Amino acid sequence: MNETYDVIVCGTGLKECVLSGLLATKGKKVLHVDRNEYYGGETASLNLTNLWKQFRPDVEPDKQYGHNRDWNIDLIPKFIMANGKLVKMLLHTKVTKYLEWKCLDASYVAQYQKGGMLKSAKLAIAKVPSNDMEALKSNLMGLFEKKRCMNFYKYIEDIDFDDKKTWKDMDLDNLKMADVYKKYKLETQTIDFLGHAVALHTEDTYINETARPTLEKMSLYLDSIGRYGDSPFLYPIYGLGGLPEAFSRLCAIHGGTYMLNTTVDEILMGEDGKVTGIRSGDVTATAPLVICDPSYTMGPDGKTGQSAHCKPIGKVIRAICLMNHTIPHTHDAQSIQIILPAK
Repeated sequence: MNETYDVIVCGTGLKECVLSGLLATKGKKVLHVDRNEYYGGETASLNLTNLWKQFRPDVEPDKQYGHNRDWNIDLIPKFIMANGKLVKMLLHTKVTKYLEWKCLDASYVAQYQKGGMLKSAKLAIAKVPSNDMEALKSNLMGLFEKKRCMNFYKYIEDIDFDDKKTWKDMDLDNLKMADVYKKYKLETQTIDFLGHAVALHTEDTYINETARPTLEKMSLYLDSIGRYGDSPFLYPIYGLGGLPEAFSRLCAIHGGTYMLNTTVDEILMGEDGKVTGIRSGDVTATAPLVICDPSYTMGPDGKTGQSAHCKPIGKVIRAICLMNHTIPHTHDAQSIQIILPAK
């Protein structure tokens, strides 16, 4: 490590590995380190041994789960939009040759459905319509609402964001999304799944913001369907950890240096307050640029201290469930996404 580099990258999360791969292809001398013994950082895909080591240290995985090699568990599950920028980047850099892909079987949404004379109220799981014809058949809506939703889907399919003639007398750069929904007379339940399961917003504040960004998200969703399968979502068969690992190979091929199981005890700063490198134990590596995930900028106690360069402002709770059955009401799909809207 006692060398000078153009860039030092700490952590092997996807963003860090994309950057190290691209910098190496541009001729930069890159050192890439990670405190873990596996790639992926906070978004790694772990086998059973590493999963238990992370959350239940000193406990062996139960033998009922089978072989270690049969598992790749994503710590932060995410899917890739088939026509999105990341896929285009993967194709451009040719790292797709290091990965095997699968198309998600289906995307579902959980919604509360009111009771009536012949049925009781319940929380139902239904497939998200992927086009205007599926909207017409969906059990998320009543008969008249299906027709309105189908017309809305057709509108999204026909939009060319560079041609205002296709906007149908709506100024999408200034009009609120709520006004677009109002024009198509869509009900609250429909708006709920469109906003969260098609546009993939995580909260409802978008409704009072300009319409264009949301409609662009919906358009990307519909454009991604059928590109590689019946769903707009793709994922690497051997887990999301394969993505950063693939970009790491790209970096290594172009001369990048990799060191796993390497702790970063300090990010070194000069008297002028600018970064000068990193220290690991008694050795240092110098560089005018250090890229890292936030966990590498914390103090010695992991939270505060003189060497802390960031401050936690919130927490996210994630749960991993190992199931011995498929999800009910999803036609026994082997790979699905279920979205729980904000409400």
